[in-house]
Amino acid sequence: MFNLVFGLGGQELLVIGLIILVFFGGKKIPELMKGLGSGIREFNNAKNNIEAEVKENMKEIDAKKQ
Repeated sequence: MFNLVFGLGGQELLVIGLIILVFFGGKKIPELMKGLGSGIREFNNAKNNIEAEVKENMKEIDAKKQ
């Protein structure tokens, strides 16, 4: 699936991984992944909160119409 989306093969992914390793070093990569994970988690939480608010407002609007 990943190959279909980005058109990357195994060799390309290996080269990208090595470049990241050279730039950031082995000790920084876990910190980067932790920061990325927390950022994704915060984004998903905000998205879920917005969806809940929209659904709640839609219910209020439907209740006022009746």
